[in-house]
Order: sequence, then structure tokens, then C-alpha cells
Amino acid sequence: MKKGKILSGMRPTGALHLGNYFGALENWVKLQNDYDCYFFVADWHALTTGYENTDDIKNNINNLVIDFLSAGLDPEKCSIFLQSSVVEHAELHLLFSMVTPLPWLTRCPTYKDQLAQMKDKNITTYGFLGYPCLQAADILIYKANFVPVGEDQLPHLELTREIARRFNFLYREVFPEPQPLLTKAKVLPGLDGRKMSKSYNNTIALSDSPEDIKKKVMTMITDPQRIKKDDPGHPDVCAVYAFHKVFNEDEVPEIEENCKGGKIGCVQCKRNLAEKMNAYMTPIYERRQDILSKPAYIKEVVMKGNENARKIARSTMEDVRNALKIDWE
Repeated sequence: MKKGKILSGMRPTGALHLGNYFGALENWVKLQNDYDCYFFVADWHALTTGYENTDDIKNNINNLVIDFLSAGLDPEKCSIFLQSSVVEHAELHLLFSMVTPLPWLTRCPTYKDQLAQMKDKNITTYGFLGYPCLQAADILIYKANFVPVGEDQLPHLELTREIARRFNFLYREVFPEPQPLLTKAKVLPGLDGRKMSKSYNNTIALSDSPEDIKKKVMTMITDPQRIKKDDPGHPDVCAVYAFHKVFNEDEVPEIEENCKGGKIGCVQCKRNLAEKMNAYMTPIYERRQDILSKPAYIKEVVMKGNENARKIARSTMEDVRNALKIDWE
């Protein structure tokens, strides 16, 4: 017996890295065993900030599906689908845009933050302003009970809940109010100690080979005050130590003690980390190589997921049109 329905998605903006994996995807793999899960490739959402250049979007969509599958999402346990292949998302988005007050959108924290951070892009568009309406449509069209989020994403989910409440109040109760399924993500810095981000070129990709991982680990920034092997270290400012806490938890107390005492050199510490990381990541990499050899399978997974999603979306839109009294046929 499943515990309820879950909806979540990711934008196809490039290869997933370990920050994406431990921030969301690892948890999705666990949730698919206990919940009725719908995971989608949010290609329309990718256009909100990337509409000026769509050259890579098809390739990114394909790679994101491969990342999903190689990480362990099982199409026998969940539905993996493409947002733009379920056109009912767009219809519900349009109807939500009719009833959503403009101040709800302009006060959205991400709207203000990204306008400030992305001054090099022209994102003063309706699509960017109104993306919370599309996000609400993504979730509510499946009448999802839960959405897996971190605490920083709670304001976005609350806006979806507000839109659901407003629609239910104006017309009749169609949508449940989705609850947050709080997830405590494992936080990994980038290779240079900053936030792991494709824009910083400091990531380890989910698709990296064992050799790639080893090479990248050996370039990681360590304690800048530590010059010689026997110098006392400060592990809390070291990217390598942060990775040990995720991939090598059992040895963390010993590593911390040896680092602070100058009993272990950074090169040795990195080699140890690379070994532990590859023990964890190699099965994901091997699944990826197997999936890449079966392009027809990738298409089959998405087509099956699309059909599963469409059935629910069409049923929900019948309820919506009836509530709005615009189903005249």
C-alpha cells in the first residue's frame, strides 16, 4: 500500500552533478519504493531563464533521463515523463494565471533573487514572473499529496498551496493542498570549496568515469594554511574533508584527528577519498553505460511515463473545467 502520491522534477540545463544527486535524486530513489511517484523533466521551466538559446535542450533532456535511470529510478516503480509532452500542464497554468494575484508572484523570493543574480540575462518576461503558476500546475494536476523539498523551497510550495486554496474557494474543491516532504540533503562543496555549480566549472558529474573522479579529487582545494605534510590541518575549511563526511563517514573521526595532528598528508587523504567515492559511484557509472547501449529503452521509458501522466492530467482537467463551468460540450 503506497503512502500517497509524489510529484517532483528537474530542469534539463546540463549534466547532473553530485550536488543535484545528494540534494534530491538520492532521495527520489528511496521514495519510489513507498510512494506513487511521478518524476518529470521540466523542459518548459528551462525556458524561463534559457529561452534565448535552445540548441542543447534536446540533448540535455536525453541526458537527464539517463541520469535519472543510472541513479536508480526504476520505471517499474515510478513514472518518468517529459513536461511538454503533457500539454494539460499548459492549460492548467493558463487557468491558474487568471486567478493568481500579481503581488503573489512579485513577492516570490526566487523571483527577486534571480533578477538580481542574472543581470546578464533578459528575464523580465511574463514566463519568468509567472513560473510559480506553471509550477503549481505541475504539482496540482496530479493531485499530489507530497512534494519532496528542502527548507529553502518551502515558500515555493506554500505559493502552490495558496493557488490551490484560491481555486477551491472561488469554484469548488478540486485540489488537495500538497504537503512538504522535508528532506535533509547532504551538502557537498565544489572542487574549489565554493558551492558546487556548473557555472563555476567545479563539479563532479554523475556521468564521470572512475578515472575522471580520481583526477578531479586530486585537484580539490585543501586547507590553504597547510604547507607541509606534518603541519596541523583545519579540516572544516577543506573540501576533501566535506566529501569524506558523505562518502567515508565511518573514518571521519580518524581523518579529523590525523589531519589536525599532522599525521596524514593531503595527497594520501585524497587518494583515500577517491577510492571510497569510486566504490559508491562505479555502480551508477556502469548502469549508465548499459543504458547508453539501449537508446530505444530510454525512449520507451519516457513514452510509458508520458502516457501514465496524461491519464491523470486529463482526468484532473475534466474536474477543473466542470468546476469553472467551461466544459460546454
